[in-house]
Amino acid sequence: MEISSVLAIGFCFLLLGNGAQSLSMEHQPYRTGFHFQPPKNWMNGPMYYKGVYHLFYQYNPYAAVWGNMTWAHSISYDLVNWIHLENALSPDDPFDINGCFSGSATFVAGGKPVVLYTGVDTMKHQVQNLAEPKNLSDPLLMEWVKSSHNPLMTPVDGIEPEFFRDPTTAWQGPDGLWRVLVGNQMDGHGWALLYRSRDFVTWTRSKEPLHSSTRTGMWECPDFYPVSVDGKDGVDTSSLDKSTKHVLKASFNDCDHYVLGNYNPVTDNYSVGTDFLANGSDLRYDYGKFYASKTFFDGGKKRRILWGWIQESDSTTNDIEKGWSGLQSVPRTILLSKTGKQLIQWPVEEIEKLRTGNVSIENKKLEGGSILEVSGITASQADVEVSFDLSNLKEAELMDPSWIDPQLLCSQKTASVRSNVGPFGILAFASKDLTEQTAIFFRVFRSNDKYVVLMCSDQSRSSLREGLKKETYGAFIDINPLHEKISLRSLIDHSIVESFGGEGKTCITARVYPKLAIDNQAYLYAFNNGTFDVKISTLNAWSMKKAQIVSSTKRRKPHLN
Repeated sequence: MEISSVLAIGFCFLLLGNGAQSLSMEHQPYRTGFHFQPPKNWMNGPMYYKGVYHLFYQYNPYAAVWGNMTWAHSISYDLVNWIHLENALSPDDPFDINGCFSGSATFVAGGKPVVLYTGVDTMKHQVQNLAEPKNLSDPLLMEWVKSSHNPLMTPVDGIEPEFFRDPTTAWQGPDGLWRVLVGNQMDGHGWALLYRSRDFVTWTRSKEPLHSSTRTGMWECPDFYPVSVDGKDGVDTSSLDKSTKHVLKASFNDCDHYVLGNYNPVTDNYSVGTDFLANGSDLRYDYGKFYASKTFFDGGKKRRILWGWIQESDSTTNDIEKGWSGLQSVPRTILLSKTGKQLIQWPVEEIEKLRTGNVSIENKKLEGGSILEVSGITASQADVEVSFDLSNLKEAELMDPSWIDPQLLCSQKTASVRSNVGPFGILAFASKDLTEQTAIFFRVFRSNDKYVVLMCSDQSRSSLREGLKKETYGAFIDINPLHEKISLRSLIDHSIVESFGGEGKTCITARVYPKLAIDNQAYLYAFNNGTFDVKISTLNAWSMKKAQIVSSTKRRKPHLN
């Protein structure tokens, strides 16, 4: 059974339009060069069909603020360069008149792509609807038709109509029935409601949810998919391979949390080892600004790709002034770690085609309290990989048992607070005089006979501008510095820095709006503010070329040069 999956997100991916007077695109220091953004406004999910990647996303065609939710549509042949097409779905029917919100796509019989999405009807109830391409022979899928059976799922039998949204990619069980999850809040707690269907039109709700939690509120944008236990490839959503674990992701508390468990496709029983927020567990895709993500299976390259919505940290007033709000993360491949305890993420390999102008440093000692400028690249639009080798680990600061909140710990021990082993890392978006800097760094602590590695992204000194959210993020990273180098990769793009620690074991994304460190006035440094020396084992940095993002409104096959 060859079935691929797709995604689309409603209260999930949001990118926003141009209502008031906006800045010209020539004077936009915070507009990214290789992250996906619409030309303007507030910005549901991707799929791979006949050699073309499709991104459907929530979009306000009229203003750079939330509202008028429409499904916009863009395509790519390489996940890097994009072509904007005409909108795919507009809120113009009774079952979605108040907005076309999030959903997901699925390939049904014969490889036909369809989408389930949340509409808000005339009574402002959230309902689930179906749409399908008008012309399957068109690989660009430029026209979509809503089903005459809409709405397919409605909030009945005790479901609160304002907490019923974001259907997942559907999967098919051994009985031939399709399953789909819908995000829900019941009695104040998060639920993943399970529905089944034989024809993808008539859906029946299961008596029990696939999973629920008493520790969380509403689950937005749920995602459910298998990952291989011992393979290097992604797994199709409807795979019946027994050597898999299943990921359940839910968006709540402004973060994307996930659990790993075992799913029985015959009984639809899903059992997890450690539940959401239980026993101190806090598995997240990303510990920074990353929300409402979805994955899809890329059948062409047999990989599962994760994509998230990155909100602004700027004010609404500034969003309106610049004429846009929100962007997508760089697409990431996602696999199960060798330990089976967490997921590993890494930017898709296609991003590397934008690299140019490499600078390389090897075996360079960073003395305590020193910085090293990484020159010869465009620091405002760069890809940086660095690994650190440590000696003096026995001198690491003793870990206090009360330090259980890594974000709080990073906020207290910022990049300016010295200890023995750390902080060390990079300073991105730095001004020449270092009055502005965004530090992505590590600290190492001793805990009994083990070492604890903390990864931080510190925006406390990121900008001299006022009125910004200058947040600091942090997470513990599962590596043993006795036997492993501590590595960091950061994708820096004008107002965003996506960082991957420990080869993708921990990810932190930040939005940054410097006043001084913009364009060619942005600098990049490696630094060590610890007492003891650390060694840069290797550092490679590249300037990044700008991705091509063009518009095509004609009913013909567009192409990128």
